[in-house]
Amino acid sequence: MRGRNGDEGMGIWMTRLAPVVAAVAALFGGAAAAAPATPFAGVACQTPPPAFCTEKGCPPDLMAAPGNAVDPKTGRRFFLDFPCGLKRGDKVIFILSLHGATSAGAWQRNYFRAAALKDKYRLVIASPTAGNAQRIWSAADDAHLQNVADMVIGELGARNIKAFWLAGHSQGGLTANRVICNDYFKGRVDGLLSLSGGRIGRAAPAPALFDGRPPPTGAGGSNETPACDFNYIFETGDREMVALPEVSPWAEKYGCGPRVRQREVKDTKPGFITGERKTPPNPAYGLDARPGVAQVMVYPKCNGGKLVADVVRLEKGHTEGLEPAITETLIQMIAAAPSGKLR
Repeated sequence: MRGRNGDEGMGIWMTRLAPVVAAVAALFGGAAAAAPATPFAGVACQTPPPAFCTEKGCPPDLMAAPGNAVDPKTGRRFFLDFPCGLKRGDKVIFILSLHGATSAGAWQRNYFRAAALKDKYRLVIASPTAGNAQRIWSAADDAHLQNVADMVIGELGARNIKAFWLAGHSQGGLTANRVICNDYFKGRVDGLLSLSGGRIGRAAPAPALFDGRPPPTGAGGSNETPACDFNYIFETGDREMVALPEVSPWAEKYGCGPRVRQREVKDTKPGFITGERKTPPNPAYGLDARPGVAQVMVYPKCNGGKLVADVVRLEKGHTEGLEPAITETLIQMIAAAPSGKLR
């Protein structure tokens, strides 16, 4: 059985597991000492990374882990994944990855398993956790996000970061959209990957997604066009929306051509996160992790070569973890997009 979660429900589940956190941290310390390690910001590299689900499932202690790195200004823990053997001067892609409401950094790393590709694509991924008891991102977390970014950029050197992207699931995607044009991030971030986190150019959410309750503010995205420049990928499950608009205000901003369906990505393996169990089952919210097919659609010929894309996972809802092949496709798209704000 694989990991379970949604933007709701996991908060109560993880709270009950708080007593195991200290034991898990001690366990990771022993594992790191025994594994081949390269120091990075005081963190030892591990392959496979710590707190990673396996084919056998996602034990609760892994999902409750607080992280293997520390924000030096606040003492808050977060996960930091990077290539083993990373040396000063190596060029990398940096992704700051934000979980959804009531979730946590450990869940996000297994929902969007970019860390499984860290060595192949030279990725550095930071996965923090919101600081309030509800684990819902707010403006009070903005300084922490900046601290994490400063820590990574300072350790690597700005010129060695080929690309810097924000990624976020659900409310984490809405948060990434909120902060990407602020004074700190707008001159640093090259792109935004919204993982069911609202679309620039609203995609109406399926009513069943919220079990008949009013959708939260920002659900489905925004028709407002952010006032800064970045590449943009919107990824979603087709069961969590009524319909995906054929046009994109973000594509219009860059003078892109009409959207083109590039290819289908077929996954023979499931992701590592299963949607929260509901009675009756709610396909819009998420079911068991399983293989699938994703459609990749790109708006071509954008000014400046900007990447603007929509990715739809067929017959998937809000919380099934991304499958391996579509995860790698998204990383390949990030790697190929225009970049260099930090250089």
